[in-house]
Amino acid sequence: MPSPFLPAGAAMASTLAALPPGLPPSPPPIQTPHRHFNPRMPNLQALSSETPSASAMASLLAAAARAGDLRLGRALHRRLLGAEILDTDALVANSLLTMYSKCGHVSAARRVFDGMRGLRDLVSWTAMAFCLARNGAEQEALLLLGEMLESGLRPNAFTLCAAARACFPGELFRLSGAAVLGFVLKTGFWGTDVSVGCALIDMFARNGDLVAARKVFDGLVERTVVVWTLMITRYVQGGCAGKAVELFLGMLENGFEPDGYTMSSMISACAEQGSVRFGQQLHSLVLRLGLVSDTCVSCGLVDMYAKLQMEQSMECARKVFKRMPTHNVMSWTALISGYVQCGAQENNAIELLCEMLNESIEPNHIAYSSLLKACANLSDQDSGRQIHARVMKTSIGNVNVVGNALVSMYAESGCMEEARKAFDQLYERNILSTSSDIGGTESSNASWSSQIESMDVGVSTFTFASLLSAATTVGLPTKGQQLHALSIKAGFESDQGISNSLVSMYSRCGYLDDACRAFDEMDDHNVISWTSVISGLAKHGHAERALSLFHDMILSGVKPNDVTYIAVLSACSHVGLVKKGKEYFRSMQKDHGLVPRMEHYACMVDLLARSDLVQEALEFINEMPCKANALIWKTLLGACRTYDNIEIGKIAANHVIDLEPRDPAPYVLLSNLYAHGGLWDEVARIRSLMRHKNLSKETGLSWMHVGNTIHEFRAGDTGHPQAQEIYAKLSALIREIKDIGYVPDTSIVLHDMSDELKEECLLQHSEKIAVAFGLITTSPTKPIRIFKNLRVCADCHSAIKYISKSTGREVILRDSNRFHRMKDGKCSCGEYW
Repeated sequence: MPSPFLPAGAAMASTLAALPPGLPPSPPPIQTPHRHFNPRMPNLQALSSETPSASAMASLLAAAARAGDLRLGRALHRRLLGAEILDTDALVANSLLTMYSKCGHVSAARRVFDGMRGLRDLVSWTAMAFCLARNGAEQEALLLLGEMLESGLRPNAFTLCAAARACFPGELFRLSGAAVLGFVLKTGFWGTDVSVGCALIDMFARNGDLVAARKVFDGLVERTVVVWTLMITRYVQGGCAGKAVELFLGMLENGFEPDGYTMSSMISACAEQGSVRFGQQLHSLVLRLGLVSDTCVSCGLVDMYAKLQMEQSMECARKVFKRMPTHNVMSWTALISGYVQCGAQENNAIELLCEMLNESIEPNHIAYSSLLKACANLSDQDSGRQIHARVMKTSIGNVNVVGNALVSMYAESGCMEEARKAFDQLYERNILSTSSDIGGTESSNASWSSQIESMDVGVSTFTFASLLSAATTVGLPTKGQQLHALSIKAGFESDQGISNSLVSMYSRCGYLDDACRAFDEMDDHNVISWTSVISGLAKHGHAERALSLFHDMILSGVKPNDVTYIAVLSACSHVGLVKKGKEYFRSMQKDHGLVPRMEHYACMVDLLARSDLVQEALEFINEMPCKANALIWKTLLGACRTYDNIEIGKIAANHVIDLEPRDPAPYVLLSNLYAHGGLWDEVARIRSLMRHKNLSKETGLSWMHVGNTIHEFRAGDTGHPQAQEIYAKLSALIREIKDIGYVPDTSIVLHDMSDELKEECLLQHSEKIAVAFGLITTSPTKPIRIFKNLRVCADCHSAIKYISKSTGREVILRDSNRFHRMKDGKCSCGEYW
């Protein structure tokens, strides 16, 4: 007979429609002080007596349960094994069961429960159901509760809380959520019991139904600080920061005093909204409430200030940090992550690591991943390698986010071979400790697959998502395809997180059709799904399709976030849709309440400057409500190089140098601007200044994946084993494409030399070398896929288009900004790049 909690078909909508209307809130309850209990202190004589009483043993077991002290609980259990009390007293048996349940020891709790055949009561069934629901056996918990109902017992408030908790997983919520709600209504606990109300709010909120969660909240006769905080927190976690703020103000108006948990959630909401004034008001309230010593609250303030677009944001974060009474790993991590998040201050993050270690505090996995990101942003291989060495001495090296950060750090620093090694280690460590080279022999693949099919622990959905992300960073589409196949074999084909990673992986590796197919095959799309496919289409030059999908997203009821709008504005920028871009920029705040971040302003500057509206872009920067960062000024400077605007270029370069004095990019771009205008004295002055400051231009690097090997190429590279064959092929290609119209663009060679020498320099660019290698080594029927760490130069762009026409081969090039799909002499960018 099926469980009453697992109905064949639950009409959730009709049940919700019948909910009673919200009742006015009752006055705040009288707060009672909590008693601090030491589990080893009560009734110690009972533990040493020969025949402890039932009440004494129950009291000790309850103390062990509250403290989560499994060792003490087991000692008490051993003492009970020699006495008959365990088989005859329901109070003692239930206390033992509850102890194991709260300590998370499911198998021991189940053995106790199964041995209580004649003693089981409502407490026993409820404790066992809670134990199962808390430890990943939600369906078993619902079946157990069904057996309880069949035995004739009527559920109480705690039983219904266990049932609601068991419905946290989406599939069980859809199957049984309405039944649980029906029992709450039938038993009279709707609106009258705070614990049941909290359980229902959690059940609905965790499954994305914040409307129903709010209806439960509104229906509660009594509301405590815990209830207000829970609803506020779920709003924040559900991306509804505005509703969280409204509810918080209602909480204050009703006379409730927020606690540390409430303030932590509100600070997160403020960081999401980007409201500087509200953030400062919250900080003031924290001080008035005396919560500044709360580590979670102070860490939240550090994070909030780092994310707010305001001048001296990190100075404010640093002041909060310094005023904390004690510093632990959480506070250090918050400050380090803040410096990395706000950009242009990564050196401070590296310095903080030294201070942190001097205080004998070991960084956690979040701190290390932020530090590695800082090294990647700085292209600081030396610091990155030192952090890598330190990580490998600890177990933190086995954490996926750290492994991914290592892959990204090496890849963004141009160390592709080391990035590949870091990826292989991540692969091998995660996939059941098997060989990372699953692209090997059929026997090794069969062995690997059989382990997947027989596994009960090890590979998780998060593992696959992490590995797909790492494969994307290194540019290993073959590995990504293998992971896709293996995730299906592991039964994860319908997992939303993996599907989102697949959309991102395929689009970022140049397989746009496969990315769109992965998106279309998803059962449900969240904001990450939509954003990934919109971003992919934009980077591949399909702006109209990207914007069309954005409108489909809005119609589907999914609210865009700030990252979605970065993708939308980038789509407009890639094809010069200035008017539409301005409309979207205005609508993000007007229609969706999203405060523009620095990345959105950078997109707008890029959109204007690319469209030869350099002066308007400068005016836009000057009118920004916050100080522009180095990214925005570099964007403007790059456009000045394209349109030969020396005056504005000098303004932009000076701003970048002020903000990032150790960044060689502004010197290089300004030097290029002068060189293009024939101002060689100025070029010499800039290059002399760079030498004096020991700054060097980032080396251009192109790479491609052939077989199981990454082949790297740099300008003038002769170290490849097939170098002679590659250059012979390249020379032949240049002769062929000159016959069909290719003219070398010697203006981009920014040295005072003859045109012949300039052409020789152009011939040795890494992109051209990679294309020649691809023509030699890859199948004529497959596209040549190349990755580059910098933007492709104008001459290589032109030459590769001609090569695609001459050879009949498709070339897909991913540079630092977008994809260029070149076929039959045309590029997907439409010459707008």
